[in-house]
Amino acid sequence: MLQVREVGSDTKLAVLTAPFSLENEESDSKYRAPNLIQRILSLLSSVRPGSDLTRLQLPPQFNIPKSQLQCYGESLYSTNSDMLTKCSNEETPLGRFVSVVAWSISTLRPLPFGLAPYNPILGETHHVSRGTLNVLLEQVSHHPPVTALQATDDRNNIEMIWCQSPLPRFHGTYIETEVLGERRLNILDKRETYTMNSPKLVIRFFPLPGVDWLGNVKIRCEESGIEAELCYRGNSFLPRPSIHRSVKGKIFMSSTSKTLYEVSGHWDRTVIVKDVSTRKTTTVYDAKEALHRLKTPIVKDPKAVLESESSVVWGEVSEAILEKSWGKAKEIKTCIEEKQREAARERKSRQKQDEEEEDYIPKYFTVSHSKENGWSCVPNNKLVPTAPIVVND
Repeated sequence: MLQVREVGSDTKLAVLTAPFSLENEESDSKYRAPNLIQRILSLLSSVRPGSDLTRLQLPPQFNIPKSQLQCYGESLYSTNSDMLTKCSNEETPLGRFVSVVAWSISTLRPLPFGLAPYNPILGETHHVSRGTLNVLLEQVSHHPPVTALQATDDRNNIEMIWCQSPLPRFHGTYIETEVLGERRLNILDKRETYTMNSPKLVIRFFPLPGVDWLGNVKIRCEESGIEAELCYRGNSFLPRPSIHRSVKGKIFMSSTSKTLYEVSGHWDRTVIVKDVSTRKTTTVYDAKEALHRLKTPIVKDPKAVLESESSVVWGEVSEAILEKSWGKAKEIKTCIEEKQREAARERKSRQKQDEEEEDYIPKYFTVSHSKENGWSCVPNNKLVPTAPIVVND
């Protein structure tokens, strides 16, 4: 954990905690999650199966000390393997596609059972750099929750644009979160765009409590005519190590459906691809190597940290959670949420007075929504600038 106070102005507290890594690893975070299934079910006792949980307000005891924006960002800037650079540096379209598949698998992280990040407030941002990779996120809608992401690496000709909208639903014995929206990875000098979706996040209470990434993911590059279909699986009723956190799929040509590689393994262990023509296997992802002792971001330039930065918005709440001062955490969190509700009421009131006034205009993205295509975001700037918060190599 890192705390930073800016001297000479209003106190600004930024709290940054260790990124998610493999469960058995030591963490520099002082926070340890309470494993309280009965309290979780008590919290959900008045919720009907099938209900949307996006408006559910969690007590601080059920929060990890970081925002959902930080969780999205960590999947890009918190890794020990420079897999993005490999995507750009591979010489052939097929080599690049295999690297993109491996990178997409690396964005999955093990999550703590029974806990959830803060639901970002409207206009909240998260801006972090690692080397030449600069990552910027903005919460562009609160209800429904929509997060826009832009990441650029000018040296390696990489750009990423995500527009994510999580939709959690309660199903009695489990919660299933569908992550709506498309992720795009552009390799600019190769003029290739890779589009992909996210697996679903499932929190299961019975019979085996746990958190799993499940479902089907499709990755496609229109320029090369190559696609991949991946299926993520997990435990259901009995523990099955061979199935738990497994990924299986294929890489194939779009035009002929001819399989080029078979993909198999476990996203928290290793993943291999097998060339169907030569039967040669290659390890393309090693989770232990990529997610071992990940470094916590640090504040390099305190004066440049924005008031909208996630680690500042929730800084005092996170500090109280880490100290297990639950009453204080609840009071501060309630204050933040009430300020957001008041701001929403003011925008609604202004809208009634001026019909042409927009509800909310994001600062870093132009956002649109349609019934056919869902949410879409376009960055307002070509490149993400260097951030005041960094991850040191």
